[in-house]
Amino acid sequence: MRIRFESIGCRLNFGEIDTLARELAAAGHRVVGPGGVADLCIFNSCTVTGTAARKSRHVLRQLRRSEPDAALIVTGCFSDLEPELARQVGAHLVVMNSDKDDLAEILVRAGLLGDAPVRPPDIPTDVAGAGGGRTRAFLKVQDGCDNRCAFCIVTIARGAGRSRAPEDVVEEVRRLHADGFQEIVLSGVHLGSYGHDIDAPGGLEGLVRRILTETDVPRIRLSSIEPWALDEAFLELFRDRRVLPHLHLPLQSGCEATVRRMGRRTNHDSFRRLLDVARSIVPAISISTDIMVGFPGETDAEFSESLTFVESVGFSRLHVFRFSPREGTPAATMTDQVCGSTVKERSRRMIALGERLEQTFNRRFVGTALPVLWESGEPAGNTLRWSGLTDNYIRVTTETRDGTDLTNSVTGTTILSTVPGGVVGSIDGVSAPTPITRRELPLLQT
Repeated sequence: MRIRFESIGCRLNFGEIDTLARELAAAGHRVVGPGGVADLCIFNSCTVTGTAARKSRHVLRQLRRSEPDAALIVTGCFSDLEPELARQVGAHLVVMNSDKDDLAEILVRAGLLGDAPVRPPDIPTDVAGAGGGRTRAFLKVQDGCDNRCAFCIVTIARGAGRSRAPEDVVEEVRRLHADGFQEIVLSGVHLGSYGHDIDAPGGLEGLVRRILTETDVPRIRLSSIEPWALDEAFLELFRDRRVLPHLHLPLQSGCEATVRRMGRRTNHDSFRRLLDVARSIVPAISISTDIMVGFPGETDAEFSESLTFVESVGFSRLHVFRFSPREGTPAATMTDQVCGSTVKERSRRMIALGERLEQTFNRRFVGTALPVLWESGEPAGNTLRWSGLTDNYIRVTTETRDGTDLTNSVTGTTILSTVPGGVVGSIDGVSAPTPITRRELPLLQT
């Protein structure tokens, strides 16, 4: 069976589709990309914003046109909230989020996979990354959310928080590492709540410590974590070099009045204290965030406060998005909705700030050496241009002339200069200065 996989939205979505792709490839099916002929298309959708919902509909229509003879399967948040619309657009089978982890068995029962076995005990190395050729494995350890943020539809689509058993996670990490993955990204809708529903000892901190103790995987990265889920004991994990120095802490707004209307459980003081502790443990840590503009009632003064606080914190990267009312959420019925032109202008200003902050953070590392996991290379004249990520989540490009394959390797790399969206590096050994450790870097001043 020739199967094409598509996914949009959060890292959790991509992790889920990667896992399914590896599973089905190991069962004997062939993974094809755009342009290849497919017998089956599986789309993991998103509906976190109105824009994401429109994109989900667009992808479905595009798949229907490009693969007219293939069976089209849709799962993800859009399938939960708009199942009939998904069918109208062209989906043959709609699989709810609650059933997503059993999707392979569902496809067999529906007669869409023939008699090929699923859930094999081992996944061979040559299909690692079948869901898109990634060298990092996104591993879902938690799903659902018990928070009730006023703007969020994902809580409704994904359901209550639920965690995987720690021993299952550890075993999958071992298998992924054996398959060649150098980096595991632990993902979840509300990752910081991991283990609360199953009384797992130590919650997420306990899980990470088990992975460190019971596996040899060299790089462990954490996906987005709500800031109130962390404490100083958790941040001590970052003293272990295998826990990569990057935190994505969704702030949503730098204005406390706006945050309260959103139903978020944080404030300026607690957020700053958290960042101060993290930076005292690992000065080179990258701290990125989500920022929403145009939430109902956001005045010019509130937006100015948000802009000022975000700049003062010194984030390494911003993910900026515009408020989008979603039916079924409290924010959709709030008064004082902000007009579209104002939201657009605020988005432009916040994105521009994010670009300046990213450049400022990246410039700190020019002339230093950082470990880079190389993900992909493409021809560029007489060279191969490679792209990879540092341990603290800076996108690096470099070029090789000797045909060396860097895919899925980790090398010390000297940062030479900054460019929009990342840096240019040189693999150590080629006129590189003496590397310094991230502990030796100066503290970021805020």
